[in-house]
Amino acid sequence: MVLRSRAPVRIDFAGGTTDLKAFRDREVGAVLSGAIARYAYCTLQEQPNGLRIDSDDLREYVEARDIKEIEQRSSLQLLTLAIKRFGVDAGVSIKVRTDAPPGSGTGSSASVGVALLALLEHRRALIGDPRDRLSRYELAEMACGLEDEMGIVGGKQDQYAAAVGGINYMEFHGDHVSVERIEVSPALVADLEKHLVLCYSGQSRLSGDTNARMIAAYESGEPTVTESLHTVKRVAQEGARALRGHDMRRFADLLNEEYEARAKLAPGVLTDQMADLAQVARSAGAVAAKICGAGGGGCLLFLAGPDREGSVRRALDAAGGRILDFTFDFTGLQCWSMDD
Repeated sequence: MVLRSRAPVRIDFAGGTTDLKAFRDREVGAVLSGAIARYAYCTLQEQPNGLRIDSDDLREYVEARDIKEIEQRSSLQLLTLAIKRFGVDAGVSIKVRTDAPPGSGTGSSASVGVALLALLEHRRALIGDPRDRLSRYELAEMACGLEDEMGIVGGKQDQYAAAVGGINYMEFHGDHVSVERIEVSPALVADLEKHLVLCYSGQSRLSGDTNARMIAAYESGEPTVTESLHTVKRVAQEGARALRGHDMRRFADLLNEEYEARAKLAPGVLTDQMADLAQVARSAGAVAAKICGAGGGGCLLFLAGPDREGSVRRALDAAGGRILDFTFDFTGLQCWSMDD
């Protein structure tokens, strides 16, 4: 039998960085995001002995007698920590891939962690382990713990978005996370899917490096960074109200406000290439732009004016951007079994 799982990545509309521990331990963080139908996929098969890990994204394939032989490989640390968390030493083959480019700012590494942990939990239940099944929230929290073990300066929004799916407003009170689904009409979902344009800049980035610079400035009380973090948090709160009220003009204004505030959080958050793509998109009919994730590369999200998304997409493509088509995912984490 083959076991499989998938977890969506996300686009963050506002509030990212306020979910980092340094911020949420001092004041409440707030994020507005939407899970999208681009996924991290994991496949597990039993094998007589040994351990095999195949990561399409890392272009790495490893076969060993047991996990001890590979757990020091930094490139596979997330995968090996997840496997160890469930006490699996050998006897399985695991394959991982994602639909989003690595370093795209869409939370793909968190989605991998959630999908793999859910897969191992699914296997544990199938082999007759009597312990209670872990909830989606527990799996998301466990995935956050993996990144903590790796020393990554990251937040919690990505893991929870991957686990629950949908368009959500989240608050972060210390280590506690509350998730509120934003109920929007099918018509608004369709209109957002039509007019939002997700563009990969071609520049991969490491969010931990960018986040570390932001948090160091915040902890030292740097006024511009502190004010900007308060702005992106407020935009998340007001953005949730705008979506509930189907107020797309207000939503566009808020995305632009987040863009400007995020660019002030650290040098290099908005690269020259990203700024050029934003200018190209605006000239072609985009009414709003958003830096995805921590910035410093990765993706930009644009909101096109009415029926202008075609022009925006063509202009970005001509300028060297890579358009990532998507729809929203309202299911979140899924696990299933198939015969060999």
